[in-house]
Amino acid sequence: MNIKPLADRVLVEPAAAETTTSSGIIIPDTAKEKPQKGTVVAVGPGTAENPITVSVGNQVLYGKYAGTELQHEGKDYLIMKESDLLAIV
Repeated sequence: MNIKPLADRVLVEPAAAETTTSSGIIIPDTAKEKPQKGTVVAVGPGTAENPITVSVGNQVLYGKYAGTELQHEGKDYLIMKESDLLAIV
C-alpha cells in the first residue's frame, strides 16, 4: 500500500454492499445502502493525545457519512480519523 495516513487517521477498505436480503430477495442498485463496515488497510502513527488503538486487518464499523472517499489503483477506500470508528468487529 503506497498510502500512509498521517497522525490519527486510518485507511479503510469498505466491505461490498449487500446484493440480496437474508430471505433471498435481490436488492436493486438504486436501493443498496452504503456499507458501514470495512477492513483497516493502513494506520497513521497517532499523536500524543490520541494513540492509535486499531491495527491493519481489523474489521471495523464506522458512521454512515464518516471519512473521505478516495480511489487508488481502481479500488475504493475511506480515510478517516480513528475517532470516527465506532467499533472493532
